Amino acid sequence: MKHLYQNHRSALLLIALLALPLAVAGCKDKKASATTTSAGAMQQGQATSAKAVPAAPAPATAVPTAPAAPATEAAPAAVPAKFDAHSSAGKKVKGAKGKEAAAPKVTYRAGEDPDFAAKKGWPVKSPAPLPGSILPQKRIVAYYGNPLSKRMGALGEYQKDDMLQRLKREAAKWQAADPSHPVQPALHLIAVVAQGEPGKAGLYRMVMPDKIINDVYSWAKSINAIMFIDIQTGHDNIRNVLPRFEWILKNPDVHLGIDPEFNLIKSGKKPGTKIGTYDAADINYASNYLKELVKKYNLPPKVFIVHRFTRNGVTNAKNIQLRPEVQIVMNMDGWGAPWLKRDSYKDYVVAEPVEFTGFKLFYHNDTKKGDALLTPKEVLMLNPKPLYIQYQ
Repeated sequence: MKHLYQNHRSALLLIALLALPLAVAGCKDKKASATTTSAGAMQQGQATSAKAVPAAPAPATAVPTAPAAPATEAAPAAVPAKFDAHSSAGKKVKGAKGKEAAAPKVTYRAGEDPDFAAKKGWPVKSPAPLPGSILPQKRIVAYYGNPLSKRMGALGEYQKDDMLQRLKREAAKWQAADPSHPVQPALHLIAVVAQGEPGKAGLYRMVMPDKIINDVYSWAKSINAIMFIDIQTGHDNIRNVLPRFEWILKNPDVHLGIDPEFNLIKSGKKPGTKIGTYDAADINYASNYLKELVKKYNLPPKVFIVHRFTRNGVTNAKNIQLRPEVQIVMNMDGWGAPWLKRDSYKDYVVAEPVEFTGFKLFYHNDTKKGDALLTPKEVLMLNPKPLYIQYQ
């Protein structure tokens, strides 16, 4: 009986020894599988449209109508996460038994990599801020749109009091996300609206009545917000349109935005059928005009927003002139999935530095494919961090 017991125990021991390599191999297989799954989870999603779709063209009336959706550029291919050369990648750390091992690498999504930003020239060498400058000390959080239309942005989508309260709540979220930058709320009014029809002037644009502009200005002042006059020129020339607004821009809390998408003089196309463009020469004209207003009326520096979401939306960006009296923000104006917005920010804002950066969030168009709206924390992972945030 004792002999049988010894033989049985020897047999069990032999089986255990044979099974051990299989168990180890099994652990390795599971580890490899987990690694493959993790890498797959990092793949970016399918590209979607890169720009908000305006309303269909309609004859110019007292109520502005946005033009039809333009044909967009081909969406950029998915860009895999990159590694940060300033991270712990490549450094040696000692393990539990004193052996050296490589520290885990830090990964960055498109638009977040500090090395890429530094390579492209960030931070930009720009004039020192003058007294009264908003940037870079503060971050502007703006509601964009027109009170005569519910389809052009948050400014007109919600009833006035509700809209102002919503803006305050968004501003509070940004303040909590980055306490180092006090938030300056803003109302960004489309004061010249591109139209799908030529209208009386034959210029495919509608200028808002002074009363509408004054109404929005009073709303801004009621919550200590600043105001932006935004211009969509259609077939008009910025040199003809901009001086029309000296009466409101001479106020210290009123600033400017221009939208290359709806500047179509060069192509002669109707707004909504083709994406327009501004050259550095146009931007320099507007910047110089603001500089002269600052000097003429003894004003603090003006903030100047230029929307951009395509390569040709702004041409010769390297020739844009910087002036102490004007703070230029290149605002990433595209909509779509989070990865596409990051790609656009990297390709059209970070890659061609001007001075400051902005980022637009679309309550409806960013989320209509099931994606969640980017949070302040997520947007603040971009490099450089945007100092102008716009909600449409």
